[in-house]
Amino acid sequence: MAFRKLLSALGVGAPEVETELDRTKYLPGEEVTGTITLRGGAADAEIERLTAELVVRFESHITESAYLDTVARCELSGPFTLRAGEVRTERLALPLPLAAPLTHAGGRALKGAYCAIRTELAVDKAGDRSDLDAMEVHALPSQAAVLRAFEELGFRFDEAEVKPGTALGSRQDVDWWQEIELSSPPGYGLDTVELLLAVLPDEIDVRPGTTVAPLTLRHEETADHAALTARLEAHLRSVFPPR
Repeated sequence: MAFRKLLSALGVGAPEVETELDRTKYLPGEEVTGTITLRGGAADAEIERLTAELVVRFESHITESAYLDTVARCELSGPFTLRAGEVRTERLALPLPLAAPLTHAGGRALKGAYCAIRTELAVDKAGDRSDLDAMEVHALPSQAAVLRAFEELGFRFDEAEVKPGTALGSRQDVDWWQEIELSSPPGYGLDTVELLLAVLPDEIDVRPGTTVAPLTLRHEETADHAALTARLEAHLRSVFPPR
């Protein structure tokens, strides 16, 4: 028994965790659900907790390299004993924040964006076990409408980056923001738009740069595409006058 416990502590015959998502495509504000299967190892294991996290790809300001970090987390189960060879299942339920970074918009992947659900089994006195399952966060209708309006004005997607910290003046209660970079067409006083779409329950702030005033719209206002495009163009010309 002592030898089996030692092997378990070293990761040999240790407990395993595997997650199967009910679906892989979600919208901000929805709940990610799925089934988590736990398999006991060669010896009984004392489980401290079972957690689920939404991890996203961040861009480092300092090293200009990418890394994964957590933006949402929930504890699914408290302490329990997982017997040797036991198989048990738990349900995954992780609410996505409205500020969840997008990976897709308009049916296309956003370059540089990555999201996944990491399920972690914290094992007392042994290495933790985890499972990572990629997923997609698609744009809400209001976000998709704004991005489509930018495209019709001649802007082109470059890449999306998630950055740590709080964007100046943002009304989102999170410590990160997603920046969607778009190349500007001729006729505007800028080369690139660093777009922040800050989603609130009733409104969306369209910020074509973290240092400029947002265009604030109610979600239902984005349904009139011609009016939305005209308002967006007027706002862009007011904050970025032609050179």
